[in-house]
Amino acid sequence: MHEDFERCVRAVQAKDARFDGWFYTAVLTTKIYCRPSCPVVPPKPRNMTFHPSAAAAQQAGFRACKRCRPDASPGSPLWNERADLVARAMRLIADGVVDTEGVSGLAARLGYSVRQVERQVFAELGAGPLALARAQRAQTARTLIETTTLPMTELALAAGFGSIRTFNDTVREVFALSPTELRSRAKGTPQAAAGALVLRLPYRKPLCPDNLFGHLVATGVPGVEEWRDGAYRRTLRLPHGHGVVALRPEDGHIACRLTLADLRDLPAATSRCRRLLDLDADPVAVDDQLATDPLLAPLVAAAPGRRVPHTVDGAEFAVRAVLGQQVSTAAARTHAARLVVAHGEPVDDPEGGLSHLFPSPEALASLDPETLAMPRSRRRTLLGLVVALTAGLDLSAGSDWEAARAALSALPGFGPWTVESIAMRALGDPDAFLPTDLGIKYAAEALGLGGQAAVVARSAAWRPWRAYATQHLWATGDHPINRMPAA
Repeated sequence: MHEDFERCVRAVQAKDARFDGWFYTAVLTTKIYCRPSCPVVPPKPRNMTFHPSAAAAQQAGFRACKRCRPDASPGSPLWNERADLVARAMRLIADGVVDTEGVSGLAARLGYSVRQVERQVFAELGAGPLALARAQRAQTARTLIETTTLPMTELALAAGFGSIRTFNDTVREVFALSPTELRSRAKGTPQAAAGALVLRLPYRKPLCPDNLFGHLVATGVPGVEEWRDGAYRRTLRLPHGHGVVALRPEDGHIACRLTLADLRDLPAATSRCRRLLDLDADPVAVDDQLATDPLLAPLVAAAPGRRVPHTVDGAEFAVRAVLGQQVSTAAARTHAARLVVAHGEPVDDPEGGLSHLFPSPEALASLDPETLAMPRSRRRTLLGLVVALTAGLDLSAGSDWEAARAALSALPGFGPWTVESIAMRALGDPDAFLPTDLGIKYAAEALGLGGQAAVVARSAAWRPWRAYATQHLWATGDHPINRMPAA
């Protein structure tokens, strides 16, 4: 979009927040870059240039605006709508892969050469993987500076910088302020108790929290997830340790409180929370498309901004999807809770009732199938999935959606419902669709959509947003997944 000059100018002049994260405005006279919705008086068009990423603007010599904080804007929805190489790379970079494994590790995960990855990412983003990771480190540093009292030396290492000098130079270059000056300007920023971080996760309005939090809480696994004091809380398995997060919907942002065993995991934890709640979606584009169907239009008008609840761990969700085959939500939670107690890693949670990380595939590899209180066929399905996951089946943020679908379909006991559930919730495919789901069947009958074949045919007009259409169809039923939990 950044190449459409006139459209970008109109968005900036209208201060249109829908385009935050789609592109960045750089002002030639001030050498500052902003998000489109920046509250200051828009510059003259002749003084504007546009960049596809904050990293590209930084590489071109522009500093982040101190008013609109463009480095903290919602991410581009493109990276979660697409399944090509660049989109997969961006999801992995956001998950911290470059910081933990380098560009060579990123390329290995994607199955391409380093040169090919760098070339394609630079062509679309105006910056390579290292520059994008550097921009992310700068934002992590700013968050830690403003929300903790960590000494700057410790903070620099936690943010992923190799030296305090590089940390100081980067912060000054990106924000035109020293780390100490940034901290002094943030005196009014809310800070949590020792060991916790308080963040604001922005999103594009509108946002309907009902099904988003309702689904997560209704299907939550005891010990791993809970609803407490108006917030959804859960444990996180992260690259350097574990974490606990509390997420609460607010006007224009999600209040996020993170407790991390290792602060180096902040970028990965933040990225996973954003994916979990689908915060980088473009709800206007989704709703406009779905509303063209006269049967869906009233549902969209009643609840604009529905998101698709995703997951923080693709392997975890796949296991839970198998446990949920042909049983009630309550039974699926019971099966999962037993696995957690038997094979999960214990964690301390002084603030609530969380007790474990969900078991990793490696931990589940040792389970005795005879201890599973489920039909023998489903035991085989679960064990087959665990073997595939430990052998390298990739259901992570950067996975190839179609390859993952094919691999899952080849496993015993994996039918279309299970595969598409994983595609929707774990892989994040916005076009995943479950026409065989019982809730979809009931909704189709109530709305007069016809039988399964008719629903599939009609759903062609909902593409590429059939996962969002599914949320609207599910919402026609009276089920806890459709309701915001009581505070």
